Amino acid sequence: MDYNFAAVEKKWQDYWRSNKIYKVAIDQSKPKYYVLDMFPYPSGAGLHVGHPLGYIASDIFARFKRLKGFNVLHPMGYDAYGLPAEQYAIQTGTHPAITTEKNIARYREQLDKIGFSYDWDREVRTSDPDYYKWTQWTFIQLFNSWYNKKTNCAEPISNLILAFEKGGSEAVQAACSEHDAFTSAEWLQKDETQQQQTLMFYRLAYLADTMVNWCPALGTVLANDEVNEGLSVRGGHPVERKSMKQWLLRITAYSERLLSGLDELDWSDSIKDIQRNWIGKSVGGSVRFEIEGQNELIEVFTTRPDTIFGATFMVLAPEHELIDKITSAAQKPVVEEYKQRTKNRSERERMTEVKRISGEFTGAYAINPLNNKRIPVWVADYVLMGYGTGAIMAVPAHDSRDFAFARYFDLPIIQVVSQPGEVLTDVKDWEESYDAKEGVLINSDFINGMHVKEAIASILEVAAQRKIGHSRVNYRLRDAIFSRQRYWGEPFPIYYKNGMPYALNEDELPLELPAVDAYLPTESGEPPLARAKDWQTKEGYPLETNTMPGFAGSSGYYLRYMDPNNKTEYFSKEANEYWQEVDLYMGGAEHATGHLIYARFWNM
Repeated sequence: MDYNFAAVEKKWQDYWRSNKIYKVAIDQSKPKYYVLDMFPYPSGAGLHVGHPLGYIASDIFARFKRLKGFNVLHPMGYDAYGLPAEQYAIQTGTHPAITTEKNIARYREQLDKIGFSYDWDREVRTSDPDYYKWTQWTFIQLFNSWYNKKTNCAEPISNLILAFEKGGSEAVQAACSEHDAFTSAEWLQKDETQQQQTLMFYRLAYLADTMVNWCPALGTVLANDEVNEGLSVRGGHPVERKSMKQWLLRITAYSERLLSGLDELDWSDSIKDIQRNWIGKSVGGSVRFEIEGQNELIEVFTTRPDTIFGATFMVLAPEHELIDKITSAAQKPVVEEYKQRTKNRSERERMTEVKRISGEFTGAYAINPLNNKRIPVWVADYVLMGYGTGAIMAVPAHDSRDFAFARYFDLPIIQVVSQPGEVLTDVKDWEESYDAKEGVLINSDFINGMHVKEAIASILEVAAQRKIGHSRVNYRLRDAIFSRQRYWGEPFPIYYKNGMPYALNEDELPLELPAVDAYLPTESGEPPLARAKDWQTKEGYPLETNTMPGFAGSSGYYLRYMDPNNKTEYFSKEANEYWQEVDLYMGGAEHATGHLIYARFWNM
């Protein structure tokens, strides 16, 4: 007897659908279990093999937990904003919403044929105004908040204003951008625009000039993982590094919480290690070096201040603002040529291509503040502007990249750490740098004979006494660029008055994506939303023309699944208290430094 699997599958899938077998609601009589899948971007190609690979596994487990008596939340939705639909719109003139709707219908057909046990009444789409209303709402909360280091949490910006009125900038311990200190009297003397400019240094969502990966052909900023060898991953277009005013999220304010919170997560050790390395906590100190013959200082961050006597040269990132100021006239042509040659290399390439050595001497010399020795200042792209201060004191004897650089350019190498009883050899005979995490200091003036930990403490103490440095904790994690020069994304709930951004009122949400006559940037280079007719508030203030990035909508979808049809709240207190955290998440490890860390920040 033949088994007609197609007929059997259709019969039972029709029954499941018509009877809403997998519809789920709060049931206090049962223990809950929340199974979450990484929701797909609805591309024109439909599901790929990786989708069912994960979805089938999670569905088996969801069915198992139901049989064990659990009330299982197993939803599905679509990460519907994205560049492919926009590129198709540019090529064909078809609105991205039409393309996306067609693709979603195809995905749903395929998902239904497989027979997953999803509660389709909880479906979300990040491009649906009823959904992105809450993405915009979250952005407003970030814009109207600052991070108080005393309480280790975000607080309303109104509290910050009160603190400034009473005691100026010294009255708060805040996660903020660098700026000049001010008194309460100076704060009160500022006009509204000046006060708003100051508050921008503190907001958790803020505008700032930052280096980005700009793709002229795509007309937008690209994330590091969207660039490979100077070309866009999608389309293979040239990408250049340039400074642009962008929206950023101050995720760095949460560095320590993101790091310590990993200990409380029931995740695999490998994923947690990836995030620890990405957050990249480093304990050390900052030291300031004077530039010979100039009224300039170079500040470096180092985890090994004890090795300062082994610093034989300094290196600045090509983007460092001091390069133009300190470079000698004779060296300026080659330094400028080097900056142009390296500006389009991504940070990822600069970090990983360790065998690719390049650099130029600036013609300037720094003065070691502890022994007054002259050391040459170079520019090289293995130093990154976004980490530390964008400048390093190079200790080639005890750092592999400094060692390779010194060997390549024939720069001095001085050993300053040795093991007890070690027979010292001539550094000229060394084939690689010497790992100096432990040991005793040599060739190091007043810290000779000290063990590494003791020497670090001694140098930091002396630096503080002489006012040339201080202890410091640094993180590799950067603030997240949050704006794109695209059409198909969430509009920012922001308008501009006197050139400064202000948030819309929450009762004005959602701010819906407007119609435009073309999906390309304007002739003047503005984003596509600048083409929209009457893109302004009812009072006539212009609205923001950038849109949010792809990770905006995906950072909180798991929260909305708990209460997807709530018109007045992101999710209710009752739904949150019942469903609480996700119990099983099925997604790729490649998202550890993207979606998974942004989602944790969003939740905090």
